[in-house]
Amino acid sequence: MKMRVSAVQYHLHTIQSFDEFAEQCEHYIKTAMEFEAEFILFPEFFTTQLLSIGDEETGEALKITDLPLFTERYEQTFSKFARHYDVHIIAGTHVTAAGDGIQNTAYLFYPDGSYQMQPKLHITPAEVEGWNMQQGDSFRIFETDKGTIAILTCYDIEFPEIVRMAKARGADVIFCPSCTDDRHGFHRVRYTSHARAVENQVYVVGTGTVGSLPTVDLMRANTGQAVVIAPNDIPFPPAGIVAEGIMNDDMIITADLDLSLLYDVRKKGSVTTWRDRRTDLYPDWEAE
Repeated sequence: MKMRVSAVQYHLHTIQSFDEFAEQCEHYIKTAMEFEAEFILFPEFFTTQLLSIGDEETGEALKITDLPLFTERYEQTFSKFARHYDVHIIAGTHVTAAGDGIQNTAYLFYPDGSYQMQPKLHITPAEVEGWNMQQGDSFRIFETDKGTIAILTCYDIEFPEIVRMAKARGADVIFCPSCTDDRHGFHRVRYTSHARAVENQVYVVGTGTVGSLPTVDLMRANTGQAVVIAPNDIPFPPAGIVAEGIMNDDMIITADLDLSLLYDVRKKGSVTTWRDRRTDLYPDWEAE
C-alpha cells in the first residue's frame, strides 16, 4: 500500500553527445536509488537537451523535428536503466514521430525493461505554433506492482475532466512531468495540481526542467520545482505538500506515498469530495 517516489529537477545545459545525456540521467537515477526509490520521475521535454549537441556540418542546434532520431537510443537507454536498477522510471517526455508530424510522448519503463507510452493530450498554443506538435488521441492508466497510476503531462493537469477519468479508472497517483518557461506557467501547473488532488483525493507527483538551453528555441528559460502533493486533509500536511524541492535548483526530492491514507479520507475525511459528487446534476466518468 506504499510507494517511494523520487522526482528530478533536471538541469538543462548544453552537451556534446548522447553519452553525456545518458550519464547525467544515470547520475539522478543512482541518487534516487540511494534513497531506495521505487518510482523516478523526470520532467517534460528534458530530452530537448539532445538538440544542443548540434549538427556536425553546420554547427547549429538541431531542430525539434530531429529529436525522433534519438528515440531508439532513448528507449534502449532507459529500458536498460530500469532493468539494471530494478525501478519504475517515468522518463519524462520525448518527442516522437507520429504519422507525418511529431508528438510529445511520456514513457513509463518497468523494472523488467518493458515500457508503455502516453502521448500528451492537450497541446499548448506555443507547442502548436512553435513546433507544430500533434495531440494524443488516447488515454490510459498503468498497473504496477505498487499501485495504479496515470501520467498526465504539464498542460493536461489543467483539465479536471481527464484527472476525474483517471481516478474513475482506478488511478491513485498522478505523475505530472512538466516544462514551464516562466513563473506564470509554473504556477498554473502547480495550482491546478493541488486542485486535482483535492477534487479526486489522489496524490500528484510533479517536476519540471531547470537551467537553460541557449541554442534551442523555446528552451532558453525554465522555471521548475519538484513536488509531491496530497489531499488537504488529516493525516496529510495542512498545505497538501508532502515534499518539494528548491525552485530552479539542480536536485531531486523523495517521499513515501501511503495509498491506504487515500482510501481512509475517501471514506471518512473532513471532506469526501470523490464520494460527494453530484452526478445527478452533472455527468461523471465511470470505470471501464
